[in-house]
Amino acid sequence: MFDLLIFFHLFNMSKGLGTIQQKVLILLLGGLALSFAKSPKQQFRIMRDIKKEWKSIEKRSLVRAIRNLYESQLVVQRENKDGSMSVILTSEGRERALSFNLEKMQIKAPLKWDGKWRIVLFDIPENNKRKRDVFRCCLKRLNFYEFQKSVFIHPYCCKDEIDYLLEVYRIRKFVRFVLADSLDNELHIKKYFDLI
Repeated sequence: MFDLLIFFHLFNMSKGLGTIQQKVLILLLGGLALSFAKSPKQQFRIMRDIKKEWKSIEKRSLVRAIRNLYESQLVVQRENKDGSMSVILTSEGRERALSFNLEKMQIKAPLKWDGKWRIVLFDIPENNKRKRDVFRCCLKRLNFYEFQKSVFIHPYCCKDEIDYLLEVYRIRKFVRFVLADSLDNELHIKKYFDLI
């Protein structure tokens, strides 16, 4: 799993960026993660993970995402002395990539609850235990109610946030998102979210 993303706990769903564009912005922050690494071993692991994540993005999607980021003035292209090109975050791009810290992020309550429950169910295999633990931690930080070890509930709209986490951690095939009208023990969960 991409430790740089875990390291930053970044979360950037607003302002109209697609998931690949968000991932590119975060990957471009890799230099900052290297500066926080305390040992050469951590630095090499971060560099290895960055390289792996760049390769995991489909070429056409990457080109399209970078073009869109360039048009949005979130990145600039610079020509190197050897004729190659570098993609660099602009100050606005860096600010956008760091604009939401998962530890501070909250799912905002609307003025009036729509009466629906958002249920996240996951079955992430043991060989992806680290991803499973990070995902569970993210849900808890977003104040989801832990109904069971792998079933979390929230009353407010959060599909974009969940989609982003699934894309970043590449766990979409292990996770289901359900919108429900009622739950059999609703009273207890309503109390948890101060809905009564």
